[in-house]
Amino acid sequence: MRVAGAAKLVVAVAVFLLTFYVISQVFEIKMDASLGNLFARSALDTAARSTKPPRYKCGISKACPEKHFAFKMASGAANVVGPKICLEDNVLMSGVKNNVGRGINVALVNGKTGEVLDTKYFDMWGGDVAPFIEFLKSIQDGTIVLMGTYDDGATKLNDEARRLIAELGSTSITNLGFRDNWVFCGGKGIKTKSPFEQHIKNNKDTNKYEGWPEVVEMEGCIPQKQD
Repeated sequence: MRVAGAAKLVVAVAVFLLTFYVISQVFEIKMDASLGNLFARSALDTAARSTKPPRYKCGISKACPEKHFAFKMASGAANVVGPKICLEDNVLMSGVKNNVGRGINVALVNGKTGEVLDTKYFDMWGGDVAPFIEFLKSIQDGTIVLMGTYDDGATKLNDEARRLIAELGSTSITNLGFRDNWVFCGGKGIKTKSPFEQHIKNNKDTNKYEGWPEVVEMEGCIPQKQD
């Protein structure tokens, strides 16, 4: 009886040890697999972060040098989507902000500090050009001026208004016509013509939309005004 009892004990111990061994091996394999997956995911996440392109202010394609303001702007799309003006990652005018309208949309910015001074739009289809002329005359030296058209920005423009905009550095304003798309960035007191201007003519043979040309976009770096 004692021999039989001892044999049963030996068998029970052997079964226990075998079971423990099998469980430990399976657990170790699962742990290795889990750790392997964890490290693999971590490596992939790190690689994804390292290859993700950097984002610059206003979503422009490259960083601006020191003492420059980053800007990006777009004209309106037909008479459906309003223009958008962004400076230093701050959207100054857009349809979402509900501060754009038909005609010429204008944002004024302090050329030294980048502070937004004013945003307005002037209806050049059904409105009066006189308030626009008075507004242009009131702009102070050293002010950055950003303009973008929406729907039609030219019908009510007269020679005086065009001359005042040309004095801000615009080249294309003399040729701006009915439903042309145009964006411009200049400044009061500028001594040369601005390099920041895009203009697409309204042409039924090339228009992207029925009655309107495609949207024009522009980005760049505006030198900060120095004392």
